[in-house]
Amino acid sequence: MELKLARTELTGKPKTVSLQKVLETLKNDGNSIIYFDKTNTHKALMEAIKEFEGAGYSVYFREVRYGLDADDYLYQVHLL
Repeated sequence: MELKLARTELTGKPKTVSLQKVLETLKNDGNSIIYFDKTNTHKALMEAIKEFEGAGYSVYFREVRYGLDADDYLYQVHLL
């Protein structure tokens, strides 16, 4: 499964990362906070959360708004 990471610039394009790559990084770090782009579907993020929980991680998921516009948001996933 491919997910898009949050953009670092408003006009930039989001980078993609595979779910397996995120899980490998978590094995090394232990816990992490990952920001995903708003172009990811909610369904894809829920599937990713199920995979993280299946791998034994506790997951905290929320939508973060960074501006006044309705489209100014990203997804935060905190994995422990």
